[in-house]
Amino acid sequence: MSYRIAVVVGSLRRDSYNKRLAQALKGLAPDEFEFEMVRIDDLPLYNQDDDAHPAPQVKRLKGEIANAQGVIFVTPEYNRSIPGVLKNAIDHASRPYGQSAWAGKPAGVIGMSGGAIGTALAQQHLRNILAYLDVPTLGQPEAFVQYKEGFFNADGSVGEASRKFLQTWMDRFADFVKHHADAVATA
Repeated sequence: MSYRIAVVVGSLRRDSYNKRLAQALKGLAPDEFEFEMVRIDDLPLYNQDDDAHPAPQVKRLKGEIANAQGVIFVTPEYNRSIPGVLKNAIDHASRPYGQSAWAGKPAGVIGMSGGAIGTALAQQHLRNILAYLDVPTLGQPEAFVQYKEGFFNADGSVGEASRKFLQTWMDRFADFVKHHADAVATA
């Protein structure tokens, strides 16, 4: 069986550490995992008045999430929380009420920043949102990744000093997704 994983990066910055981390995670995933980078930069601001007639970009987002067996959220931390662009995407794909594309999708939460606590507070806020949306979220290991020179190799892969930790995170995430997929298949 193959597993489609929607990867939602909460940063729009061209040279984002989190975009680089999301790309590097692909190289740590099992062969049966296919990563799809979900575009969120073109979404209109969420407005409940548009629920009955969502923009094409919103339909695309909801379709990509619906067709995935799991989700990885890779988020920076802005002002001790998640970026507005990420919250906007989450709101769009969760609406209208009762039609959330997120519900039941197993998720992993990870993020990178230059600060010593990584993205700990943003991840906690994101986990609170995901819990409300019925998104089962990998609890351990937590991954509050600090960017330092040499974290990424020249080819974009994870450097030796962090590879083992991130490989452990990816292995646990893969098992988590497979477990949920098996539970859905036998239900």
